[in-house]
Amino acid sequence: MSLSIAMLSPEISRIGGAAPTAAPAITPPASAGSVPQASFADTLASMATDAISTIKAGETTATAGMKGQASLQQVVQAVMMAEQTLQTVVAVRDKVVGAYQEISRMQI
Repeated sequence: MSLSIAMLSPEISRIGGAAPTAAPAITPPASAGSVPQASFADTLASMATDAISTIKAGETTATAGMKGQASLQQVVQAVMMAEQTLQTVVAVRDKVVGAYQEISRMQI
């Protein structure tokens, strides 16, 4: 199972060949002590929040499609994005569980 870069970046909002509306700003790295680094827990929390919002958007678009308020293309794109997000979440969960099991088997 491959991990899609699109699922890890909140700036990428479209599937397929559509270009993003604005390119993210690239800043040069500062000195080691001046830039606070996000913790692993913060990164996971951010990814979880993004995943939840993507899945909710897919559900909302699917409901709108059933009501005739969204085109078939929009529904398919939203459902595919939600499916990719769910697959990514499951893959990350499996890796975290595997890492925990590996640590628990270590001899002290």
